[in-house]
Amino acid sequence: MSDELNDLYQEIILDHHRRPRNRGELPVPPATVGLGYNPLCGDELNVYVQTDGGRITDLKFSGQGCAISQASASLMTQRVKGKTIAEAHAEFADVKALLTGESDLPIAVEERLGDIIALKGVRKFVARVKCATLAWHALESALAHSGPVSTE
Repeated sequence: MSDELNDLYQEIILDHHRRPRNRGELPVPPATVGLGYNPLCGDELNVYVQTDGGRITDLKFSGQGCAISQASASLMTQRVKGKTIAEAHAEFADVKALLTGESDLPIAVEERLGDIIALKGVRKFVARVKCATLAWHALESALAHSGPVSTE
């Protein structure tokens, strides 16, 4: 990765950390909440999801954590708001593949991920992958109406 591209990705992450999008809470109900915890570094996130007819109509997050977990939550809320639940699950699969390096994503998929691609460098730091996926796991928990999730 070029230095310029790396600098751009770092700036995107810092921007979402400093000025998170969709930070806040939604009334429960009608929204459901997914609670996520990363015991390794202490990140805690609540993801609030409101759906209508299988589509995510509103999405917010609250909690505390490192710059990666907060930026990832902000990016995630922007990415999946307005999508169907099935599309949100597919987005998480792509993000997980991007962050873990389990498989190389086609260029078209990386381009489709938009600013989330800024998190790609996290794959070099295994412990930080848990920070970057925490919001996504909490989203899955909210959509499934299951209990709290942990990255351990």
